[in-house]
Amino acid sequence: MNQLTELMSSLWIILNKPLIVLGESSITLWLIVLNIFYIFAFVFILSKLKNWLISGLSKKADVNISNWRAAITLSYYAVLVIGLISLLKSTGLDLSMFTVLTGAIGIGIGFGMQTIFSNFISGVIILLEKPLKLGDRIEVGDVSGNVQNISVRATTIITNDNVSIIVPNSDFISKQVINWSHSGRNVRTSVSVSVAYDSDADLIQKLLLEVAETESGILKNPAPAVRLSEFGESGLKFSLMVWTQDYSDRIGAIKSLLNLAILKSFKANKIKIPFPQREINLLNPKMYEPGHTSDNLSDNLSSNSQQIKASSNIKINSEKK
Repeated sequence: MNQLTELMSSLWIILNKPLIVLGESSITLWLIVLNIFYIFAFVFILSKLKNWLISGLSKKADVNISNWRAAITLSYYAVLVIGLISLLKSTGLDLSMFTVLTGAIGIGIGFGMQTIFSNFISGVIILLEKPLKLGDRIEVGDVSGNVQNISVRATTIITNDNVSIIVPNSDFISKQVINWSHSGRNVRTSVSVSVAYDSDADLIQKLLLEVAETESGILKNPAPAVRLSEFGESGLKFSLMVWTQDYSDRIGAIKSLLNLAILKSFKANKIKIPFPQREINLLNPKMYEPGHTSDNLSDNLSSNSQQIKASSNIKINSEKK
């Protein structure tokens, strides 16, 4: 029993032996171990509390989770900083000795940690101003997808291929961001189609509107609209403009459905979709008659290549590929 007491006494002396003296504080092994334990316990409890609050609020339908998530995240970091300073002071550590060290860290942040600090500030701006929120459909650079998570360092985006892309928050501040659902989930898109010049424009408009009305993913209000957008080289170009909510994050899918339905409707009503045509005038048709050698044909083609005109009596239709 005496040996155990002596062992504990010796261990306590070792743990409390000053390793270094800074200011009015003596840094001992016991002080280091105690601070590490307090810090880990405090961060663990605070993180659990944050996740519990966010999880609980997510289950309530009448709560704007984006606003609450931003408030909880900012509060988490504020409490974390204040709590860590209070913990260090409560253990008897003199923080005034870190004045010089804090200045050195500030210089390091300004030079070596510029990117990390920029992402952190950008994350705080995003949480406060909310240019994007959870579930938004966004495009930034070459990345397109739905916002899954917003942290102070980076934002997670889920693409249509179910791939998670981690985008630094500074990109959302320094680059142009397209937010398809910033003001709501309703998104407008359009498909274009060409018809022959001899087609009935009123019939085309009627058929396109019928296609939009029969498609379940298209909203009735705002109503679909048809525009004669252009007199093209080979035909009339019409645009069908529709609003959708179900396909706000799958614009390519709704366009494909509309194009297939338009093709089916045009075939049923014998509406022709023209292909590009050209009219060529041959100034010397005899050069193509039997008896001309390939050398003569090549020479004639070379000499007359600059004299081909757009209108003629001989029409050659060629489809562009």
